[in-house]
Amino acid sequence: MPALSTLTAPTVPDSPTVPDSQTVPNATDRDARLAVRVERIGKTFPGTAGPVLDDISFGVAAGELVSLVGASGCGKSTLLAIIAGLEAATTGSVTTSGRPALMFQDHALFPWLNARANVELALRLRGIRRRERHQEAERLLDLMHLSGQGDKRVHELSGGMRQRVALARALAQGARVLLMDEPFAALDAITRDSLHAELTRIRHETGIAVVFVTHNVREAVRLGDRVMLLTSVPGRIAQEWQVPISHPRRIESSEVSRLSVEITAALSEEIRRHGR
Repeated sequence: MPALSTLTAPTVPDSPTVPDSQTVPNATDRDARLAVRVERIGKTFPGTAGPVLDDISFGVAAGELVSLVGASGCGKSTLLAIIAGLEAATTGSVTTSGRPALMFQDHALFPWLNARANVELALRLRGIRRRERHQEAERLLDLMHLSGQGDKRVHELSGGMRQRVALARALAQGARVLLMDEPFAALDAITRDSLHAELTRIRHETGIAVVFVTHNVREAVRLGDRVMLLTSVPGRIAQEWQVPISHPRRIESSEVSRLSVEITAALSEEIRRHGR
């Protein structure tokens, strides 16, 4: 396993005690397997009246997918940026198993490169030797069911294929943690459903840990081992649900529907309480 990477924010005196509901689940037994450890994270932007995030703690095990849901502006993307190391926390610390890979709604592929070259670029930045890069890029494209598509430029690929290439490129970074910020939001329902299945397969095959931000509660349940609901600003963990539904899951299944209704009701109450 790659070395752990830790980001620590300045300590603030007299910080409040972390509620039991926000401690790392089964921390004693799971610490050795945690790919992500978030401890008492708080974030306040200069010039704002109060914190955007407040006292958030949780862990994500290797091979686990945790879905984050909450009202718009509750700090989900800010939390993801802090875990990625793109944004400094005001308080608390984050430990990850190596440097996380990122995926966004925008695939961010380089349009002047073909699919294979986009993946090879990540391998090159890792220091993989030239004669090995082509073979590894082909392996990753094949893993994403893109065999034979490596020579196509970005504009020749469908939206779903572009996101598959983006996922292959993320895996090419050698990351053990994948951070995803609404990566499938712009896709049609059929393509999104296909990529849900692909993401589930990939994380089971590779053991990569995933933190998945979404506004779609059904998507959160369909993909997640756990779903965490953030309160409106300041963002705190309001509730957490285990998802005891075996894979493969269907987004339209009765089990997914029942849990989605429960989580949506809690989300709606948060929105009502805070007027958002």
